[in-house]
Amino acid sequence: MLNKLYVQEKLKQFYLEDNHYGDLSSSLFDATQQGTLTLLSKSEGIFCGEMIIQESFKLIDDAITTTLFVQDGTFIEKGQKLAVIEGSISTLLTMERITLNLIQRMSGIATATHEIVQKVQHTNVKIVDTRKTTPGLGMFEKHSVFIGGGYNHRRTLNDGLMLKDNHISFSPSIRELVAKAKQHIGPMDKIEIEIEDEHSLEEAILSNVDIIMFDNCKPEWIKAHIAKVPGHIQTEASGNINIKNVVDYAETGVDYISIGSLFYEQHALDISAKVVI
Repeated sequence: MLNKLYVQEKLKQFYLEDNHYGDLSSSLFDATQQGTLTLLSKSEGIFCGEMIIQESFKLIDDAITTTLFVQDGTFIEKGQKLAVIEGSISTLLTMERITLNLIQRMSGIATATHEIVQKVQHTNVKIVDTRKTTPGLGMFEKHSVFIGGGYNHRRTLNDGLMLKDNHISFSPSIRELVAKAKQHIGPMDKIEIEIEDEHSLEEAILSNVDIIMFDNCKPEWIKAHIAKVPGHIQTEASGNINIKNVVDYAETGVDYISIGSLFYEQHALDISAKVVI
C-alpha cells in the first residue's frame, strides 16, 4: 500500500524536522569514515517497515548499502537480526533514530492488529482501522494495520461518504441527510451512517444506505437488532472496542469491526540499532 515516492517525501520532512540545524554529534566523524549498523529486535511481534529501512539512510547518502533479512509481515523474535546498513558513519548515526521511531511504531501497530485478528478467526468479521491516526503518520499507520491482517476503513475524507453523529445533528433528519448525500456521490462511492438507537437504525434502513455502523452499542443490543438490517446493507460495530471485548462484538454477526485503539493505545515494538563488533 505504501508508495515509494510518498515514503521518500515524508522521510525528507522528518529529516528536516530533526536536522534543520545539522547533527552536532555525527559531525564529530569525518565524512570518509565508514561503519556498519545492525538493526536488532528486542521483542517479538510482527515486523513492519521494510521500505523505511530501504529508503531512510539512502535519503542523504546514495552510497549506503542496506541488507534486509525480514519482510513486512514477518514474525520476528527477540534478538533477531533485521537488517545491516553499511556506509558513512555520520549518515548511519543521523538517520538511526528517525528509522527506529517509524519501524518500532509500525511494527507495534502490526503486532496489535495481528493479535486482534487472531482472536476473531472463528467468525467472518473483518477488523478495520479508523481515521484516528497520528497527523503526518496516517499512511504509515494504516499500512501497518494491513500488514497485521486488518483492513483500512477510509484512508482520506474522500474515501466514501461517512455520516457521523455530528453530521446528523446538523441536519433535519437522517433521511434528508442521506437523500442529499446520494446527490453528491459517484457510482463507486458508498454511504455509511452511524446509528445509536432503534429510531436511527430504522431511519438508516429506510434510507437504504450501504453500511450501517452500530456506534457505541452494546454487543447484546446489536445482536438483538441486527436481524432487522436487510442483507444488502453491510454492518459495522465501533466504539470502545479492544482485544478484551472484540470477540463479543464479532459474535454479533456484524461484517466489520472498527478499532481506533489500534493507533492510540499501542506500544512500539522494541527495536534497536547496534554497532556489532
